[in-house]
Amino acid sequence: MTRHVLVTAGAAGIGRGIAQLFAERGDRVTICDVDAAALDRARADNPALGTVHADVADHAAALELVARAGLVDVLVNNAGVAGPVADIEATDPGAWARCFDVNVHGAFNMIAAVVPAMRAAGTGAIVNISTASTLTGIPRRSAYVASKWALEGMTRNLARELGPVGIRVNAIRPGFMDTERMQGIMARIAAESGRAVADVEAEALGFISMRSKIQPVEIAEMAWFLASHAGRHVTGQIIGVDGNAEWEG
Repeated sequence: MTRHVLVTAGAAGIGRGIAQLFAERGDRVTICDVDAAALDRARADNPALGTVHADVADHAAALELVARAGLVDVLVNNAGVAGPVADIEATDPGAWARCFDVNVHGAFNMIAAVVPAMRAAGTGAIVNISTASTLTGIPRRSAYVASKWALEGMTRNLARELGPVGIRVNAIRPGFMDTERMQGIMARIAAESGRAVADVEAEALGFISMRSKIQPVEIAEMAWFLASHAGRHVTGQIIGVDGNAEWEG
């Protein structure tokens, strides 16, 4: 039976990789994103994708998105923002709030929108995308790390709440991703520290046990497993796909 998979922030990066893999394996896939141009590119590359321009931080928009998309069998909450980079006392409250609006409230909005139909069907899989940084911490990135801890807490609690009705909830902790976003982060750190990007990357990889970057398809493969029949008894788990992140500066 063809499943309907909804991937938030699915027009680029990790989300795009997840959407592409599920679509290649025969699922009907809908992606949403706040970047209209990225949605256009995704649709041009794969016309079979359903695309919706939406900000999941807006509760009404999330409800409308799910109403338009129809019954969702698998929800992948990938939408997230990096949040402010600042010492805690210098962190802008508005930037802090926006980080939680997307990373936590966005996931809540989407889950609240899809769960009623999943309950009625007696089945469903929800995969939340967290970060390996919840293990290591990152100085001056408290908003981001705290928001992802909240997402992981919601994951574990909802696994208990929704398990009796057949809905599974898990989260993935990606590590050092080989994406444009991570390249931008490395470039920013290099500029701030007066070092070469290659040196910054080498230092970061030195604190990953496997000394390697993670490809978006690897996150997609884990999401696929968690949503599959093989993972039918896997719920409430926070699974790292990070080469074992030991520390992060």
